[in-house]
Amino acid sequence: MRRALLLAVMLSLGMPRAAAEAAGKRTPALQARAKSARSGERFAALVFFRDKGGDLVAARSRALGGLSDRALLRRERRGTARTLTFEDLPLAASYVRAVSERASRVRHELRWLNALSVQLTETELRSIEALPFVASVDLVRSFRRGAPEPSTPFMDTAASASRADDVVAHALNYGTALNQVEQIGVPALHDRGLHGEGVIVAVLDAGFDNLAHEVFATTRIIGMHDFVNGDGDVANGPDRGEGSHGTSTLSALGGFKDGQLIGPAYAASFLLAKTEDTTSETPVEEDNWAAAAEWAEALGADVISSSLGYLDFDRGFASYSSADMDGRTAISTRAAELAAERGIVVVNSAGNNGLDPAHNTIGAPSDGAHVLAIAAVTATGERSGFSSVGPSADGRIKPDVAAQGTSVKVAGSRAGQYNISNGTSFSCPLTAGAVALVLQAHPDWSVDEVLAVVRRTARNAQSPDRLLGYGIVDAKAAVDAARP
Repeated sequence: MRRALLLAVMLSLGMPRAAAEAAGKRTPALQARAKSARSGERFAALVFFRDKGGDLVAARSRALGGLSDRALLRRERRGTARTLTFEDLPLAASYVRAVSERASRVRHELRWLNALSVQLTETELRSIEALPFVASVDLVRSFRRGAPEPSTPFMDTAASASRADDVVAHALNYGTALNQVEQIGVPALHDRGLHGEGVIVAVLDAGFDNLAHEVFATTRIIGMHDFVNGDGDVANGPDRGEGSHGTSTLSALGGFKDGQLIGPAYAASFLLAKTEDTTSETPVEEDNWAAAAEWAEALGADVISSSLGYLDFDRGFASYSSADMDGRTAISTRAAELAAERGIVVVNSAGNNGLDPAHNTIGAPSDGAHVLAIAAVTATGERSGFSSVGPSADGRIKPDVAAQGTSVKVAGSRAGQYNISNGTSFSCPLTAGAVALVLQAHPDWSVDEVLAVVRRTARNAQSPDRLLGYGIVDAKAAVDAARP
């Protein structure tokens, strides 16, 4: 198959997408940031290249060598980019070397975007701009993390006791977490033997502080990487960033503790990526998400579950606006779309920015045309007041679907502790788990087919709107649906 791809790539290579136009090589956002920088101050920028160098034969070989066999199989099954494309080729080594010699630090190599993420000063920026193979230079957008989503300890002393209706109705005992999976039709699929086996889910989040929690005793974690600090430790430690957000979302998706909490895809395999720096007064930077998506794709991920969004940015820095939520502007959205082209179903929180009658309040990358943006509802199915609304700037239905995001039971930061949390951060992993079950039942369905089925079987499919999109997910109906 690798040899066939190597031959087919000759026909499938395209030209790189045009970078944002600006006076000279700087985008307006970067120009504003450079002007405001103090002497010697460093800031993060994306250096876009004009091409990928002259030795395309070697580049193709390196690109194939970086993809797992499982990634190639997933592309063949579900992708529209089934062979290597221009985006898959690695960055030209000579270009990377030249920029590295001029920048303060290299952050990420982003082959899909044909860009190098760096830290630099204004003086270094001028030197890099002068390189003939540099097409443009843009600012890495920086998001100021908002207040933590509400979370309270779960105090019910009967939480671990078997519930009579649960035992009678289902083979598994979900305890007091039953509603959050039953609302989206998951227990019926568990009863059939669908638990996520054979599916790889990548969770892109902040810190995973308590992977020793009882709910993860049987969780299969096959890879981890910290894209904030550049190491393999996604837990709390001496480096930058820590937190429990990743622990919470992973438990909702793939945790298993009989009588307490059972996630929709508890038997799936997981890749954990720490993409968010939770250090006080430190912005979250969008290129971490793009780098993590490339990493997950190369390792064979089938689903990305991302409870992050990029919209309201740090004061003094260029922000995205509601008009930019058009599916093609934000760096994270562009990366999410490229992941979808390669056969990954991307599931992302719609956001917790509530309702604005004048415009959408969703955050990137949930604005992507091939991204499932997830709204939040209560246990009784009413829209959660904090849940972001659409449509996208170009008029598409957003959010796409919904799941419980109010009073979701999740694992806590201490041994045996459970919390009750609120936010689209938790409706997202519940939906991602449901998607994993659809892929387990129908491994050859394309991304477009999965998205179509999930939307058309949701509870509001006949009258979608800007509040909950196509409505609450129905995993059982999606698995039972005819192939589009």
